[in-house]
Amino acid sequence: QVQLVESGGGLVQAGGSLRLSCTASGRIISINAMGWHRQAPGKQRELVAAITSGGTTNYIDSVKGRFTISRDNAKNTVYLQMNSLKPEDTAVYYCNAGVRSSYDGLSSNYWGRGTQVTVSS
Repeated sequence: QVQLVESGGGLVQAGGSLRLSCTASGRIISINAMGWHRQAPGKQRELVAAITSGGTTNYIDSVKGRFTISRDNAKNTVYLQMNSLKPEDTAVYYCNAGVRSSYDGLSSNYWGRGTQVTVSS
């Protein structure tokens, strides 16, 4: 009933930049918080950045000053601008969103399938 689709991943050299996008579609009444998580090989998935419907943001310490999360509520889209990328940022990045669906009127947490980000040294 609700789908999240990420785009924008790829291979970049250390110090480079990438911009991830994630668009929600389907039977959507409203979207609450949206966020980006990542999972590197052999590691647990971690929250990288999140943004509320009102625009309040938070980040993990390791990306502060380098990554910026933003959203376009009219497009149901969240972005992650990643600058000064480091090899340790290499991971699969997943978008998630708290969405109230018109299918059942309930709010649920939805996930995208992920997009690979690889930073070479």
